[in-house]
Amino acid sequence: MPWIVGQDAQLVMLGTGRADLEEMLRKFDREHHNKVRAWVGFSVKMAHRITAGADVLLMPSRFEPCGLNQLYAMKYGTVPVVHAVGGLRDTVIPFDPFRESGFGWTFDRAEANKLINALGNCLNTYRNQKENWKGLQTRGMAQDLSWDNAAKHYEEVLVSAKYQW
Repeated sequence: MPWIVGQDAQLVMLGTGRADLEEMLRKFDREHHNKVRAWVGFSVKMAHRITAGADVLLMPSRFEPCGLNQLYAMKYGTVPVVHAVGGLRDTVIPFDPFRESGFGWTFDRAEANKLINALGNCLNTYRNQKENWKGLQTRGMAQDLSWDNAAKHYEEVLVSAKYQW
């Protein structure tokens, strides 16, 4: 948390969890109210408002079987920075500026230095590489995340597997 408070950025957090972590969020909200806002609890409406109004969605989940918030974020043009676990690994393709591809940033271990590195690269792109940032947003919003598309890909995998045996 001290690292993010030192950045030219604001952090809005939403969620519930361990009581000690919730209290830590409230404390940072009180001490750094101009930089950090903590919404302890959960509201679908508020989650969508925060995500739609944000530039970056940070999901440092230790476990995430699927994850929908990163999908909502990309549709809103909000760039995800995620711990590469479960569905987050499957849906957030890492940004590659040389190929002009990817949707956001991932980090491979739930460690502060890994999160800070990914978020730092994200913020650097946001501040200094406007065309790359616009490309990230555009690619994220252009994805076909419909059930019809998912079913088509699932069918392709099943048909492919059938001919593997």
